[in-house]
Amino acid sequence: MSKGSRRCRRCGSHEAVIRRYGLYLCRRCFREVAPKLGFKKYV
Repeated sequence: MSKGSRRCRRCGSHEAVIRRYGLYLCRRCFREVAPKLGFKKYV
């Protein structure tokens, strides 16, 4: 599994994909969705 094979579930980007907790979201999408997922820092 190289970096290029990992994609954001939401937008399909290959850049800065967060894999932790099985999220597979790029950094941009994560910041938009984080409050809905229960991450309190981004509220």
